Amino acid sequence: MGRSPVLRVIMAAILFGAAAPACKGLLAELTSLQLTGLLYLGAAAGVTPLFVGRSHRAHLRASSRNVKLLATAVVAGGMAGPILLLEGLRRASAASVSLYLSLELVATAVLGALFFRDHLTRASALGALASLVGAALLSSEGGAAGALAAGLVAGACLCWGLDNNCTALIDQFTVAQIVLAKGLVAGTVSLGLGIMLGGLPAPLSAVLGAFGVGLLSYGLSMTLYIQAAQGMGATRSQALFCTSPVFGVLVSVLALGERLNAFQLVAGACFAGAITALMLESHAHAHRHEPTAHAHWHRHDDGHHAHEHPDGEAANRPRHWHWHRHDAATHDHPHWPDLHHRHTHC
Repeated sequence: MGRSPVLRVIMAAILFGAAAPACKGLLAELTSLQLTGLLYLGAAAGVTPLFVGRSHRAHLRASSRNVKLLATAVVAGGMAGPILLLEGLRRASAASVSLYLSLELVATAVLGALFFRDHLTRASALGALASLVGAALLSSEGGAAGALAAGLVAGACLCWGLDNNCTALIDQFTVAQIVLAKGLVAGTVSLGLGIMLGGLPAPLSAVLGAFGVGLLSYGLSMTLYIQAAQGMGATRSQALFCTSPVFGVLVSVLALGERLNAFQLVAGACFAGAITALMLESHAHAHRHEPTAHAHWHRHDDGHHAHEHPDGEAANRPRHWHWHRHDAATHDHPHWPDLHHRHTHC
């Protein structure tokens, strides 16, 4: 594996981590609804490079299940989550909010275990506990205002955890289509409501700045992350992308002049431990795959995609996206709760 995927995912983490400190100043000119809309319209523009030179034909007869999953992701991840985050950012430092965002990984794991047949191991449970300890420390930093900010950002992370679990189960749209749909729908609705409720007296520089943050920190960041995941795998790319809160703290300190205190340092250590526990857990057991048919990005070297193609070049194909069928199979190997591993556990 070359260094290109690693550099891409690190750049994606830097861009995403910079979003919170970049939005801190924009909140003085824009309401949370307006800023959310501009961020996600920018994200839609930033993800367009993924469509260049590729076929991204949408499934016009998408199942009601996929439509519901996508709609939930748009509302929870594209509208409710960002608004809660920005309201929390109004009440707390950008550094603290950057650290709070580590809760997203924990929220994804816990919601997955409770509602999406995603097994929570002892290591991941300890990671969730460490993250909650870190959040409790940060919330005690600023009294009632700090607790309110913590609750708002935690609510945003729950929304994104729901978004992540729903998105992981969508098998009739590509990732680029999902991000584009989320950006266009959530961005248009949020900005429209924001203008209806409060006008748009913000200067053009703030509007363009918000759109630019969305394009870079959401759209381009997502583009780079997807490209990296296709080259180095989801687990390794996610492990590197989880460094984004660190970059958020660095930008907050260097660009905004914020100072770190003991609460933030100890909470940061808790979050780092939580992420490490969640990303390094090992999960393997004998399991059965029921016959199914779906479409998603895949290659033919992961043990689940042995189907042939009309041109007879299946074994040599890079990652590609098309509708395919899986026969029933039983085997034993380390796995994550991806599209093929949403089975129950005894």
